[in-house]
Amino acid sequence: MLKRRTVKIITLILVAVFITGCSSKKREERYVAREVGVLYNQGKAQLDRKNYPIAAAYFDEVERQHPYTEWARRAQLMSAYSYYQANDYEEAILASERFLALHPGNASAPYAYYLIAISYYEQITDVGRDQKVTEQAMNALKQVALRYPDTAYADDARLKIDLTRDHLAGKEMEIGRFYQGQKQYLAALIRFKNVIDDYQTTTHAPEALHRLVEVYLALGVPAEAQQVASVLGYNFPRSKWYKYSYGLLTDANLTEEEPRKKKFLGIF
Repeated sequence: MLKRRTVKIITLILVAVFITGCSSKKREERYVAREVGVLYNQGKAQLDRKNYPIAAAYFDEVERQHPYTEWARRAQLMSAYSYYQANDYEEAILASERFLALHPGNASAPYAYYLIAISYYEQITDVGRDQKVTEQAMNALKQVALRYPDTAYADDARLKIDLTRDHLAGKEMEIGRFYQGQKQYLAALIRFKNVIDDYQTTTHAPEALHRLVEVYLALGVPAEAQQVASVLGYNFPRSKWYKYSYGLLTDANLTEEEPRKKKFLGIF
């Protein structure tokens, strides 16, 4: 956070030098009003050169010097985009939210919502870390898909929602496997059931079912293990996880000649 603020301050100082064009004789000069078009075009030029922090500072200057103009509205979104390109996701989100607060019904609102979502999405970390930002990404992506379902932004958001759900399921699996390894079977059971209840369409569902078989056997409730194995066999008959579960039940003499298989719905 401190590093980002320091970079932003330095960038603003550089832009102030560009804008004022101050010489050694006029070091006391700190602010010079410029025509809105000049400021905006300077920002656009810096954006084209991929000098994203400087571009964002120019666009912010447009809004600061000419707050009630059409140029200011454009500059707000261009600022958000420049911050996003600079990987300054916090500022990109703030700029986008400011744009939406001032212009909620604008034609560019879908893009502002999308910028917020993608800024959260690109901050998602591996499942070994806290997943608060993943949940924020999920919520923001859902906003895009719900508000603007017939747009290209919604199409991309729905794809990323699926990937985000898979990521959250992966976090549940990691915690569940940890508890299982510590023989804290009830805690592990809760995590694996969370995957089945909330993320059963993700790639982690087959393993979650198999882990439930293992946990139920460890807890000494073979009937539950058989039931879960039947669900695994019905939904993922060619999965390696079903083979593993079937092997466990065979070793425990719990298999049936024709096991009764069930779908997910209504079994837990």
